[in-house]
Amino acid sequence: MNPMLEAMLETALYARDLDQAETFYEDVLGLEKIARAANRHVFFRCGPGVLLIFNPKETMKPPAPEALQVPPHGTSGQGHACFRVSGRNIDAMAERLKAAGVAIESEVRWPNGGRSIYFRDPDGNSLECAEAKIWGIEQDI
Repeated sequence: MNPMLEAMLETALYARDLDQAETFYEDVLGLEKIARAANRHVFFRCGPGVLLIFNPKETMKPPAPEALQVPPHGTSGQGHACFRVSGRNIDAMAERLKAAGVAIESEVRWPNGGRSIYFRDPDGNSLECAEAKIWGIEQDI
């Protein structure tokens, strides 16, 4: 393990409709919005990290000379992100999603006893809520 790499700081997903993504991540999942930049991106706080939602058509453009020099990036197709959720909260999260009309695509009970649920955001990204122990990580943050 590289001791200089402490943890994941941010995770990025891509969505063509930022208004729809903003509503989903803020209202359905309950994440706190940090920033929105027109039709380029919307950022959310998620525990000790940050979830970045980018419009791929906008992030593929090179930055203007006076802007922060973040290199162009983007992807096509659906991505995946997993939210760390305690075992006692997975059922409550599933109920919250169902109440918002979001289908639970799959529930997995992992061989080590951990559990996760899978669902999709409005852009088709695969999202997962899982206990940290599926990766052998202690539950408490």
